[in-house]
Formats: sequence, C-alpha cells, structure tokens
Amino acid sequence: MKILVTGGAGFIGSNFVRYILREHPGYKVVNLDKLTYAGNLENLKGVEGNPDYTFVQGDILDAKLITSLLEGTHPATSRQPLTAIINFAAESHVDRSIEDPASFVKTNVLGTQVLLDAARKAWASHPSSLIPHPCFIQVSTDEVYGSLGATGYFTEETSLAPNSPYSASKTGADLMVRAYHETFGFPGIITRCSNNYGPYHFPEKLIPLIITNALEGKPLPVYGDGQNVRDWLHVEDHCSAIDAVLHKGKTGEVYNIGGNNEWKNIDIVNLICDILDSKIPPSPPFSKGGTGGISFRQLITFVKDRPGHDRRYAIDSSKIKKDLGWTPKYTFEQGLKETIDWFLENREWWQGIKSGEYLKYYEKNYMSR
Repeated sequence: MKILVTGGAGFIGSNFVRYILREHPGYKVVNLDKLTYAGNLENLKGVEGNPDYTFVQGDILDAKLITSLLEGTHPATSRQPLTAIINFAAESHVDRSIEDPASFVKTNVLGTQVLLDAARKAWASHPSSLIPHPCFIQVSTDEVYGSLGATGYFTEETSLAPNSPYSASKTGADLMVRAYHETFGFPGIITRCSNNYGPYHFPEKLIPLIITNALEGKPLPVYGDGQNVRDWLHVEDHCSAIDAVLHKGKTGEVYNIGGNNEWKNIDIVNLICDILDSKIPPSPPFSKGGTGGISFRQLITFVKDRPGHDRRYAIDSSKIKKDLGWTPKYTFEQGLKETIDWFLENREWWQGIKSGEYLKYYEKNYMSR
C-alpha cells in the first residue's frame, strides 16, 4: 500500500503514522499536514529517516496540490499511486470552534470535499490493476451524535445531532463521504471514535492539560460541576482499529470505535492527581512539580461551563468487534499511568508547546513557504 495520511503531524495522525510504519514494513506513507498550531513535526522525530515515509507540507483545501498527489505528478507520489487516504486533518478543539466556527467549516467540510473529489477523479482514471481496492477513511468523532442521557450508547444507526460548531462541521464532512459513496460508488468508510488520550496529546485537551498544569503548579480547570461523562480510548487502540478498517472494512460502512471506559471529568482529574501524588511526593516549600506538601487535588478549580457542553458520550463498538475482530487492549488505568509517565519523561516537548517556543521554529522553517 501507499497511503496518504492527512493531518499526520497532529496527535492521532502522528501516532498512526508511527503505528503503520511499525506494523506494516514496506508500506509507503505520505504525510500531508498544513502545520497549524496543533501540527508538530516533533511528534515524528522517530520516523523522519525512514525511507518509506515522506512529509509534504500543505493544506487539504489546496485542490491543485491534492490533485498532484493523487494523480502522481507530485514528487512524493510519482513512483507509486496512492491506494488509500486516511483523513485525520481537522480543526478539532470545541472551545476554538465556539470562537471561530468559520475555520472549522472550511477545513473540516470543504477540505474533506476537496479530498473526495480529487480521489474520485484520480482513482477512476487509474487502471484497476494499479489500484484494485482503493479506500478512503474519514476519521470522525462520536460528538456527531450529540449528547446521551444517563443510560444508552451511540450505535452506527444513532441519529446525527451535533451540538457544537466543531461537531457540526465533522457531521458535514461525514455526510459528504456518505453522499460520494451513494452518488458515485466512491470507496469511502467512516469511523467515529470516542475521546482519545496518549503520547503527543496537544496540551489544550483535558488529560494533557491537567497533567501539565499540575506539573507546573497551575490551577486544574474543570468545567461546570465536573459530571460530564466521556468514553476514553487509548490512541494506540484507535490506531489498531483504523488498521483493521483499512484492511478489512467494507466501503460505505460506518464503524464506531470506543474504549468502553466511561469516566466523569472530575473523576479523571482526581485520578491524575492521585497518580501524580504517588510519583512525585509533595514536599514543601511549594515549587514547580510539587504542591507544597499537599495533594495535587488542591489545585482543582471549577470554572464556568462552556456553551452547549454535551453531558455524556458512550460508544457501542460491537459492530467493529464482531465484523472486523478488533478489541482495545488498554484499560483506562493502565493507559493513563503510561500517558502520565510519557509526559513526565518528555517535559521538553510539552513545555515548548505551552511556552510557544515551538511556533518560532515553524515560523522560521515552514510558515514562509
């Protein structure tokens, strides 16, 4: 296979790039990323020298670039046509979508449509002997389903009812993929995952924000009453699920991917604090990385809830388990401990992000291109 991974410098995308190169030696991976604030080539330091890996800086809204990659006129794809596209590229932070909905519509909806159109035309023009089974995987989110009550689970048949500009834009992208399949017979597949966590998680999201703020001795913000529930999935389990869809998934289908780990936000924050307490014994006087002889829980600060904050998400993953034989391997407690260890061992990575220093590197080396 030669795979185009869009958004491969982001959190989930970079983990998938490393995963696919490790698990499938000989596969070629072209990573297309615009390198916005959440795209970080530091996430891919371990694969930069791999002869099967190529990085291309670019925007999925750039139809000319996308067409050149799909048609094989770009240097990154000239020797072998792309056989699969996995679309991770997206604006993904709900808070940012509330502040700037237009950016989310442009990237998530229009960008996906550009990819679909270029892939449809290119794959139709290549002989089937070159690309016998093309595949386009749209990586989506359980947030497209809206909010659950105290019971029940999202299935692939659950009605779409997005409640934020972010989830509405992802819903629009999903519907474009569905429409291209129904109208053109396009080989599109949609995956919808629960909240991911793990290494290289950008520290604006809940788990890395709480870990890094605690290590800096800063307040640990919790929205509202902290009772919002999410189903958490380790990013490595998400990568293995996409791998299963890539090789065994049926075009036109939707596959929910969840970790069967429902947690209230406040319980996650408390658990992170307790794990950190066991790893970094607090000792006065107060200093960075410690809380002056008290538990990290003392840093928890309840803040005003965000608008339209969905109360509960929970994924029914029985379809992908039954049809494709996928199961998650991580328990939440195991995965969270390993994630905390990673952030403890990679302080330079997240400190550079939180200080803004990493942006200076990109401004110098990439933003002017």
